Amino acid sequence: MSEIDRIGAFLVGRGLLTQAQLELALDEQSRTGKSLGRVLLDQDLVSEADLMSALAAQIGMDFVDLDNHSIDSSAATLISDTLSRRYQALPIGWDNGQLVVAMSDPSNVFAIDDIRTITRADVKTVMATRQSIIDAIDKHHRMDAEADEISAEASSDFDDDDDLSSVKEVVEDAPIVKLVNLLISQAVADRASDIHIEPGEKDLRVRYRIDGVLHEKMRPPKNIQAGIISRLKIMADINIAERRIP
Repeated sequence: MSEIDRIGAFLVGRGLLTQAQLELALDEQSRTGKSLGRVLLDQDLVSEADLMSALAAQIGMDFVDLDNHSIDSSAATLISDTLSRRYQALPIGWDNGQLVVAMSDPSNVFAIDDIRTITRADVKTVMATRQSIIDAIDKHHRMDAEADEISAEASSDFDDDDDLSSVKEVVEDAPIVKLVNLLISQAVADRASDIHIEPGEKDLRVRYRIDGVLHEKMRPPKNIQAGIISRLKIMADINIAERRIP
């Protein structure tokens, strides 16, 4: 069975395409010289996700719908925004010690080699649509950059000995408020069950629990610890001047 026949049979077998539609698409493919996939997409007979799923099944690879898949942000930022866009590839998590990378073209061995070298990890590729990868890159790299920018801005506004009671006067567009709002909204988007904000000696560690596993998201500077704690207390209607009972 030819490659075209296998893709067509898969789509028909899944009920995503009728035999009559397939025959019409094959006629158009023969007449124009376009690939069958291009014809099916141009005629809106199948979605890009359905087509990519068929291609993945054909080569024995997993297909991932990134629009409905939880992405590990700490994995996503292991490679730069520029590299992700160049290769249309995004690390999305780990599987038995392997870095799982979603790609629109998993046959790009140069991209895989680059990612393996940069991350120093064994790479497992899965297939995803080009648009879903771009959307995921926009989301995760923007969040990472935005969080760093807000953290730096907030850090410049706070001293280590800031009076907690003064933080209540912070206006709604203040950096600390933006940062806490960003952490919560991103946790909702990542389907996290809880947020862990863990004070360390030199910084804070923010982790989300997703599907029972804690994933590190960011490490804000130590001197905004009081501001973050106070903001959370204000949101929870807790006395920010009381440090022991909470």
